[in-house]
Amino acid sequence: MNLVNLTINGKAVSVPAGTKILDAAKQVNIKIPSLCNMKIEEIGFVDDCASCRVCMVTAGNKLVPACGTMVREGMVVNTNSPEALRYRKNVVELLLSDHPQDCFTCDKCGTCELQKLASEMNIREIRFKGEKSTFRPDTSSLPIIKDTSKCVLCRRCETMCNKVQTVGALSGLNRGFNTIVGTFFDQDLVHTDCVFCGQCVSVCPTDALIEKDNSKEAWAALQQTEKPVIVQIAPAVRVSICEEFGLDPGTVSTGKLISALKQLGFDYVFDTNFAADLTIMEEANEFVERFTNGGKLPILTSCCPSWVRFCETQFPDLIPYLSTCKSPQGMFSSMARYYFADKVLDKKPDEVIIVSIMPCIAKKYEISREQLSKDGIQDTDISLSVREIARMIREAGIDLVHMPESQFNSPLGNSTGAADIFGVTGGVLEAALRTAYTDITKMELPFNGIDFVEVRGFKGIKEATINIAGKDVRVAAASSLGHARTLMEELRADLAAGREPKYQVIEIMACPGGCVAGGGQPFHHGDYEKVKARGAALYAIDSNKTQRKSHKNQDILTLYANFLGKRGGHEAHEYLHTSYTDKSNPYMNE
Repeated sequence: MNLVNLTINGKAVSVPAGTKILDAAKQVNIKIPSLCNMKIEEIGFVDDCASCRVCMVTAGNKLVPACGTMVREGMVVNTNSPEALRYRKNVVELLLSDHPQDCFTCDKCGTCELQKLASEMNIREIRFKGEKSTFRPDTSSLPIIKDTSKCVLCRRCETMCNKVQTVGALSGLNRGFNTIVGTFFDQDLVHTDCVFCGQCVSVCPTDALIEKDNSKEAWAALQQTEKPVIVQIAPAVRVSICEEFGLDPGTVSTGKLISALKQLGFDYVFDTNFAADLTIMEEANEFVERFTNGGKLPILTSCCPSWVRFCETQFPDLIPYLSTCKSPQGMFSSMARYYFADKVLDKKPDEVIIVSIMPCIAKKYEISREQLSKDGIQDTDISLSVREIARMIREAGIDLVHMPESQFNSPLGNSTGAADIFGVTGGVLEAALRTAYTDITKMELPFNGIDFVEVRGFKGIKEATINIAGKDVRVAAASSLGHARTLMEELRADLAAGREPKYQVIEIMACPGGCVAGGGQPFHHGDYEKVKARGAALYAIDSNKTQRKSHKNQDILTLYANFLGKRGGHEAHEYLHTSYTDKSNPYMNE
């Protein structure tokens, strides 16, 4: 390895050739402010376009952007020279001069990186006056609001959308003062191939991209008294909401969150994990049917709504390979509305309100799908992100950290460890294999053979071969839509050439790392150690449970006996399965 020797603020530094000044400074704990720059090595995300010029430093006799300048042998860098400090402050003031001054009412207040920079640089006035960019906010989609007036042209969203997710919904348009990051022909998001994964929201430093806030609808539901309000909590929520209240990432906050939700006024608090177990019962059964009867393989998991929309818009020819199972959100809402409301509450389906708390803003889109309704009644009424429910808890003056532990309501609140790992990439696949093995062999996996570690971790494509009843089952898990595209193009090529597909099961999660990195989670600001901690916590919950296989959930078995009948049967299909449509023409999208 060729090392380059330089000096930064009087400190000698040796770094590999090709290193940027910004990264070299980090090695000696010297902080250089930056705005556009972001690197997430775990998922291959690199945005170093050097567009904002906030990271200017003195190198020799000139100012250079630290994120866009390679180190050179003998280079002398000063990060806090008077020239550099003055330039940076001017740049931030210029950004603020073309930015709406609505910080107190902005959704990103307190988490905005531009706001943080302005505070750190002690900016107390905006000296630059002149023309401001004004744009109509794009509120066309259910999950995302795009407000170009607040865009700082960091291009992070463009990098995420094009290079990591390969969706291609966002791109730089125009030149000079008229430059924006927009959509093709500046169409509304709803008329593009946007899959609403929210990864652009996750990396946006300001409020230019944010989830649509449905907390007003939730408050209205809680304040009425005619209909019971039922809420479900997704697996990844319990290990992330803690961050909104100052606790370490990965702190399991299930019991405290249940207590907080009951104080907010929710009548029944259930666990989406129950429906995750139910999903495995149906999805594993569907796989076994295809595997043993020559059906279409590979079976593609259908829990992630962004992935489903990605398939419908970009790979509609592969729709027949999708599992027909609803997501756990959809399955739970269906059971709450048509089983729990009827059998336990003696209520009609439209006499209850179903709310979900999800790590994913695409769930806001999913609940609107026509296929997820019955007799004109949507399965789920309202879907809230982790950030939204955290704001509601704070608004109510509830101290989550010191809340007592409470238990989920029954019978839709009990789950196995297999359900917990739904929140991390590879988890759905691993949970399905635990049950599919028993379905095929009629034998139980031994406790020490229940962990399929080959499909764990943040690698983009993880693959394994599992021998079941003397047959090799080849499986893969894709983390991010960019890696999903790779697998789908391979599958499409195999089918076109008449070759047997490489895999029998493929799990796809749109968000890199799975739901623990969902677009509705607390902002990680590029620190994926937080995301890793969330995932590790879910695996720990799974490993510490006495029952870790979905088909061992006694409440699930009772549900089949009393309401659904057999797995994959008529009743199960009516309430737990769905269908898909070709959305490759964006003007046909919802």
